[in-house]
Amino acid sequence: MKLSLLFFLAIFATQAQEKQTNPQLIKSLEKAAHDELLNKWYPLAVDQEDGGFYSDITYDFKLGENQDKMIVTQARHVWVNSVAAMRYSRERTYLNYATHGFEFLRDKMWDKKNGGFYTLVTKKGERIPRENEEKTAYGNAFAIYGLSAYYEASGNEEALDLAKKTFHWLEEHSHDSIYKGYYQSLALDGTPIQRTADFPSTSEAGYKDQNSSIHLLEAMTELYHVWPDTLVKTRLEELFFLVRDTIVNEDHYMNLFFTKDWKPVTFNTTSRENIKKHYYLDHVSFGHDVETAYLLLEASEALGRTDTETTLKIGKDMVDHSLATGFDTDLGGFYDGGYYFEGKQELEIVNDDKNWWSQAEGLNTLLLMQSYFPQDDLDYQTYFDKLWMYVQTYFMDAEHGGWYEWGIDKRPETKTALKGQIWKATYHNFRALINCIDQLEGIKNRE
Repeated sequence: MKLSLLFFLAIFATQAQEKQTNPQLIKSLEKAAHDELLNKWYPLAVDQEDGGFYSDITYDFKLGENQDKMIVTQARHVWVNSVAAMRYSRERTYLNYATHGFEFLRDKMWDKKNGGFYTLVTKKGERIPRENEEKTAYGNAFAIYGLSAYYEASGNEEALDLAKKTFHWLEEHSHDSIYKGYYQSLALDGTPIQRTADFPSTSEAGYKDQNSSIHLLEAMTELYHVWPDTLVKTRLEELFFLVRDTIVNEDHYMNLFFTKDWKPVTFNTTSRENIKKHYYLDHVSFGHDVETAYLLLEASEALGRTDTETTLKIGKDMVDHSLATGFDTDLGGFYDGGYYFEGKQELEIVNDDKNWWSQAEGLNTLLLMQSYFPQDDLDYQTYFDKLWMYVQTYFMDAEHGGWYEWGIDKRPETKTALKGQIWKATYHNFRALINCIDQLEGIKNRE
């Protein structure tokens, strides 16, 4: 991921960059990224029999039982191996793995009749029908993300063509020309799913949402980097403003789900029991807020915007809110979720589990905030150091390698749970680790 945000860091915080340079920290981050993550996953996860990548990886890095394949995970593997190929250019194997993954996307996951990528297929690549949601904007966004990175690493024009086809398919089917943004849930032919009264109240189908929006933002940023098309820029800018100025609310966190005209879905006037029942539709997600602070800055740089300070302030406010309300000040780590109950001024932690991706995104963004605000009262460096120690202690498996899905301080049973599944692979933690290294070294991710 191109991060010439470091250009801005040089302007705003040269002294902080010099202070942050720590050879021992860089060495430990590099070891975590290359030796303890990439080397554990690849080539183990490469399915040489049916193509693509295996999904289930056991706690001790053996192949698991369920090997259905999801577009999100498959595309993320392509992205990781493409970036690794550019980063470790002497290790040709990463580009081979990326090519292997690209061919599975092209041959098995792209719907040759209707266009767009299937959400879920069997190990062999046969479509698995899904009720109410055959395809998603989120899944197709990650296809664009992976294909764009693979094109940059390989120069394979076929990959860029497929990324363009995916963009135009989303433009035709998922993009909302009236209210802007993209419909997330799509039928097999790409028709947006219309929410009706028959849908369960806990169902996500038919809503617009922040998660697909921020990852569409991420994907369009990556695509625009390799294909500076006018329409791509228009959609990237549209998503940028939508996320920054609508999805992020005045209380410095993001609402999660929305009606088609971007009215937040909330249950805050109902009972605690009902709010708990609808947790996944309505809560404060600290990990997403911290991640989005970074994604907004990355998109702003790609667009060449001059209002960086405005975007930076919004991102900082989200990070500060997450630290103030969702960070474990004793052991470290971001909690999964909180809630502002009606009539209460203070946020209440309603899910104190800690997932792997929030901690990974936190490492990247905290170091970024420290670079911009080296003298801030919050002292982002101290938070970063505490989080990095927490990750090493409660997430990184010293015996088998890789990361647990949940912090073992809260969920010790995760030590013997799957290291990989269709929602967990290497994307969040690898990206975060290499971004931290590049920030500390004061270099760009891509030359």
